[in-house]
Amino acid sequence: MASQVRNFDAAVSSTSSRSSQSRVLDVLTTTVARGAFALPFAVFGLFHFLNAGAMAGMVPIPGGVFWIYFTGAALIAGSLGILTGKLGRLAALGLAALLVTFIVGVHLPGLSNPQMQQMAMMGLLKDVSLLGGALTWAGLLGKRS
Repeated sequence: MASQVRNFDAAVSSTSSRSSQSRVLDVLTTTVARGAFALPFAVFGLFHFLNAGAMAGMVPIPGGVFWIYFTGAALIAGSLGILTGKLGRLAALGLAALLVTFIVGVHLPGLSNPQMQQMAMMGLLKDVSLLGGALTWAGLLGKRS
């Protein structure tokens, strides 16, 4: 009988430990992951507002400063949507569309310039990775709705 009690106590203790580990993993893969993915977009968006004049020269289409502000607002809106979950799927898809625009409009053309090739490749790989993350969040946030 005593050995059965010890076995039961060990099983309960093990279950409690697994349950605690599961909660920690849930927080890491939801709350922490959401912040780690979304907050840098808000910071990038803020930089667009603080440095619009300097960034305007990098815009390959007319209306440079307008597009810098538009991009900054889109980055901040996408970040807030993912952080709060309010329109989270739409926010993640919007960030994905913005990243595709950067990939096609900035990084791929930059690969043809030998002086910019290395920076273009780093930007391309970074944005493809972020695109995968944005699409993943769009799928995860869509399942919660």
